[in-house]
Amino acid sequence: MAHVGKRMKAAAKQFEGKSLVSVEDAVKLIKSAASAKFDETLEIAMNLGVDPRHADQMVRGVVQLPNGTGKTVRVAVFARGAKADEAKAAGADIVGAEDLAEAIQGGKIEFDRCIATPDLMPLVGRLGKILGPRNLMPNPKVGTVTMDVKTAVAAAKGGEVQFKVEKAGVIHGGIGKVSFAEEKLAENVRAFVEAVTRAKPAGAKGTYVKKVSLSSTMGPGISVDLSSAGR
Repeated sequence: MAHVGKRMKAAAKQFEGKSLVSVEDAVKLIKSAASAKFDETLEIAMNLGVDPRHADQMVRGVVQLPNGTGKTVRVAVFARGAKADEAKAAGADIVGAEDLAEAIQGGKIEFDRCIATPDLMPLVGRLGKILGPRNLMPNPKVGTVTMDVKTAVAAAKGGEVQFKVEKAGVIHGGIGKVSFAEEKLAENVRAFVEAVTRAKPAGAKGTYVKKVSLSSTMGPGISVDLSSAGR
């Protein structure tokens, strides 16, 4: 059995007897219980009534959080010529083509988001086995395969969060720092839930959103009242 430290036990005690609380109450509890020596992330987990093994039940999308994530996002862009210059001017951390592909193949992955212009996707496609498992593969469905690299870079830097359902039908996401004001965290929670709700696939049957839970990086989780979360 995993050892539960004093800090976690103290945090869990504050959550005893509390479940299906409002978003505001959940955020308040999490902020009061967060005691790590770093600024923890507010994390959300959504249990969905889908089976992602079926293509018509896959849930994937992107949401622009109204108050950002509080995280510095490193962006890599596959582009050439004028589009490469556009990416650099927009604040991309790494811009390249064959040279960037070689670096990735060599194990040098120093970015959190990868964007590509359509003409370079044949090159990027060869990196699928490396980028795919890390959820870094550019995809037109979430706006990371585009000619408008300026907008894509700005969105990635400004608090855009991608989401994709896992095998067990769960979506996880980091949606802000615990140091954020309570109302800003609550706004981010609702924006994320609403984005996942809008992404409901055609093949979903029965109850789509089954459960929404919030936690800090190092803290226990608490279930949120679905009606409060903006479903």
